[in-house]
Amino acid sequence: MIALLGFLTIGVFLVLTMTRKVSVLTALVLVPIVAALAGGFGSEVGKMTLDGLIKVAPTGIMIAFAVLYFSLMIETGLFDPLIRGILRAAKDDPLRIAVGTAVITMCVALDGDGASTFLITVSALLPVYKRLGMSPLVLTGVVALGAGVMNMVPWGGPTARAMAVLKLDSSQVFTPVLPAMAAGIAWVLVASYLIGRRERSRLGTVSLPEQPQVVGDGPGTPLAPPRRHPALTAFNLVLTLVLLVALVLQLMPLPVLFVVGFAIALLVNHPTWDKQQELLEKHGKSVVLVTTMIFAAGVFTGILTGTKMINQMAATFVDVIPDSLGGHLPVLVAITSMPLSLVFTPDAYYFGVLPVLAQTAGGFGIESAEIARAAILGQMTTGFPLSPLTAATFILVGMSGVQLGQHQRFIFGWAFATTAVMTVVALLTGAISL
Repeated sequence: MIALLGFLTIGVFLVLTMTRKVSVLTALVLVPIVAALAGGFGSEVGKMTLDGLIKVAPTGIMIAFAVLYFSLMIETGLFDPLIRGILRAAKDDPLRIAVGTAVITMCVALDGDGASTFLITVSALLPVYKRLGMSPLVLTGVVALGAGVMNMVPWGGPTARAMAVLKLDSSQVFTPVLPAMAAGIAWVLVASYLIGRRERSRLGTVSLPEQPQVVGDGPGTPLAPPRRHPALTAFNLVLTLVLLVALVLQLMPLPVLFVVGFAIALLVNHPTWDKQQELLEKHGKSVVLVTTMIFAAGVFTGILTGTKMINQMAATFVDVIPDSLGGHLPVLVAITSMPLSLVFTPDAYYFGVLPVLAQTAGGFGIESAEIARAAILGQMTTGFPLSPLTAATFILVGMSGVQLGQHQRFIFGWAFATTAVMTVVALLTGAISL
C-alpha cells in the first residue's frame, strides 16, 4: 500500500510538472502532503516536512550565496575572457558553442560536485547563449550530459555511495568502467554536436552586435561597459580560484565557503553601503527563484523518506524481478538505473535498492562489484541532472530560466542514449556481463 502510494506520488508529480499543469514548486510541496494525508500520516506531516527542510538547508544556503557570488563575478567581467575565447573559437556558430559548452562542463565537473558545476558553467555561459539568441534548453541539456558522465569519478556521488554501501574500493568499481566512461565522454561530444547542429539550423550563423564605443561624455553618449582596474580583476580571479580549490579539497563546508567568499568579494568590489545594497536588490529575485525550489524539494523528499514510501518502493522493485532474469541482472540494472533516478533519491537508491540488488545477484553467482558498476552507469550519472529529487537539478534549471518539465523532455532521450552507449562498452570490455 505504501509503495503504491509512493509510485502514485512520483507519477502525479511528473505528470503535473511535465504537462505544466502547476508550477514545480507547488507540486513539490502539495503532492507529497496530500499523499501523506491520504496514507494516514497526518499527525507526522509537520515533523517529516521539517526534517526534509533541515536536510536541504545547507544546500539552500550554499546556493543562495553562490548565486550572489557568481552574479557579482559576472558583473565585474571576470568571465569575459572565457566568453570571448569561446566566441572566438566558435566564430559565433551555435554548433561550436554547444560543443564548447560540453568541453567546459566536463572540465569543471572534475570536482565531482554537480551543484558547483552547474553554478560555474551556467554563470559563465548563459550570457553567451543570450547574446546569440540560443535556446537555454540547449545550455541545460548539454551541461546535464557533460556533468552526468563526469559524475562517475570516484569522489563523485554515485561511485562513492556504491563503494561505501557495498564495501568496495575504486579498483573494483571505477577502474573497470573507465573505457565505458571514455565512450560516454565521446558520445556527449557527439550529442552536443548534433544538438548544436540543430540549433545552428534554427538560428544560422549569428553576427553579434558591435560593442558600443564611448565617443564622448555628453548626454546620450553610448556607454561601454565600465572598465575595472586590473588589480581588482586579478583579485577576483585569485579569490575565485582559492574558493574553487577550497571547494574541491573540502577545506570548509560548502555553505561557509560561499558565505565568506561572497562577503569578501562584495566588500572589495563594492566598498560602499549603497553599492552593496544595490547589488543585493538586483540579484535577490534570482536567489529567491532558485532557493525556494531547493526547500520545496526538501519537503518532497522529507515526506517520501519519513513515510517510508521510498523504502517500500525499493523493496517492491526488487520483488518484481523474475528469477529467469536474475542472470541478466547487471544489464537490467544498467539500463533501468537512469530512469529510476527520476523515482529514487541517490541515498534511497544506493543505500536502499543497491544492497538488495547485490544480494539478489549473489544468488545467481554475480559479484556485488559488477552490480555496483552497472548502477553507476545510469543512476545519478546521466539521471541526476534530470531528477526532481536532486537539489542540483533546480540550480541548473533555475539559473537558466527553464521549466523542469521542458528540460526533462528535451534531454531525456540523449541522456538515456548516453547510458546505453556506456552499457554496451561495459559489456564489450567485460566490466559487466550479459
